[in-house]
Amino acid sequence: MRILLVEDDQGLAEALQQSLVREGFVVDHLSRGKLALTALAVPSHDMVILDLGLPDIDGLLVLKEIRSKKNDLPVIILTARDSIDSKVKGLDYGADDYLAKPFDMQELLARLRVIERRLGTASSSMITIDRVSLDTKAHKVYLLQCNQVNNKKNSEQEGKIDAQNGASEVHFSKKEFMVLKALMENAGRIQSREQIESKLYQWGEEVLSNAVEVHIHKLRKNLPNKFIQNVRGVGYIINQPQDSLS
Repeated sequence: MRILLVEDDQGLAEALQQSLVREGFVVDHLSRGKLALTALAVPSHDMVILDLGLPDIDGLLVLKEIRSKKNDLPVIILTARDSIDSKVKGLDYGADDYLAKPFDMQELLARLRVIERRLGTASSSMITIDRVSLDTKAHKVYLLQCNQVNNKKNSEQEGKIDAQNGASEVHFSKKEFMVLKALMENAGRIQSREQIESKLYQWGEEVLSNAVEVHIHKLRKNLPNKFIQNVRGVGYIINQPQDSLS
């Protein structure tokens, strides 16, 4: 998921960006509301984390402008304004969530995962398709044994899909995990190379022309045959069987 962070407190912004990147998010940072509106004119972000006390225009006006353009981009307000009236106003203006400062990073991450599930086809932090289980919270991937596939529903609901019950953990690099996560969260939907790249790189990062293809190649070497399929000239897809879980 690619996030636009709009926050004028440089220290907080840097700490947030580092924490979110460490959790597998791609984060672009701006400190001005007008710059944020300019950036959002090009649809390249999946959601916005928005401070209200911005130096040029109030964050509520930024939110109002976003919604006036019929843009349903998810917005989480992150602000020091913690009164009930401020929260009600922010939500009435169209915010998807409202978190007052100071906040706990784990709570913010949990709220981000909720939005990720809403945007994708998954319904929990453990996504299981065929023999592959991906834990978006723990950042781990497991390969189920053939005899575990029929029992994966109960195992997943009880949180027991891990190396201790016979599932084999498969280790991938951070970028490889992010590619697999993007595909599994959108199971049944074709993801173009550009869509995948937008979830891997933030502003200023160098993007190699064949980076996505390299990551896909490495993933395929460790996943079931034909798990990731290529739609020639369009992109990549992981098909979700009707009885698979997410």
